Amino acid sequence: MRPLISGPLKVVFLVLASLCAWYSGYLLAELIPDAPLSSAAYSIHSIGERPVLKAPVPKRQKCDHWTPCPSDTYAYRLLSGGGINKYAKICFEDNLLMGEKLGNVARGINIAIVNYVTGNVTATQRFDMYEGDNSGPMIKFIQSAPPKSLLFMVTYDDGSTRLNDDAKNAIEELGSKEIRNMKFRSSWVFLAAKGFELPSEIQREKINHSDTKNNRYSGWPAEIQIEGCIPKEPS
Repeated sequence: MRPLISGPLKVVFLVLASLCAWYSGYLLAELIPDAPLSSAAYSIHSIGERPVLKAPVPKRQKCDHWTPCPSDTYAYRLLSGGGINKYAKICFEDNLLMGEKLGNVARGINIAIVNYVTGNVTATQRFDMYEGDNSGPMIKFIQSAPPKSLLFMVTYDDGSTRLNDDAKNAIEELGSKEIRNMKFRSSWVFLAAKGFELPSEIQREKINHSDTKNNRYSGWPAEIQIEGCIPKEPS
């Protein structure tokens, strides 16, 4: 028969065992990262799983195009007004030429002139076609554009009520196919070139008429837009 451990020795043994257990726990705590148990459990669970591949965020293109324009072209985007609260916009080479933020668009026909060679904006102007006789001033503004100019035209609200035949002729001479189809509050956008020809594949004009059955806004047609890339003049 083995001798029984005496009382004092038993106490010493228990103290040593407690110290060993405490020190082992201390070492284990130092080796484990300071993270919640749930995170640790998730890390263990995720071992062996396939990594999740995230698609890169699409890079923003000039004038909010979906795809970039070639480096030897100009990017443009024309947006008509839509309803009373959506103003027209003219964007060229990622620069807002006319828009609500600039405070330079108004009811009627809004026009921006850009130097085709340099890509710099020459002038912007708005012409109210609901009140006042503004067809004459608009004709003079269009005629003031020098050769090799790009002209961008967009409507906000009504652009037809006071638009006379002389003004329609001036815009028609620039290549418009829809100016004579303009009606009350028609949404219309137009890109013109003065003194040179644009490639035939470039989208230049679009129109949308007010229709009480299909209007997106009460009494107003939906906004329309055209966009594309204009080849620069060869150097």
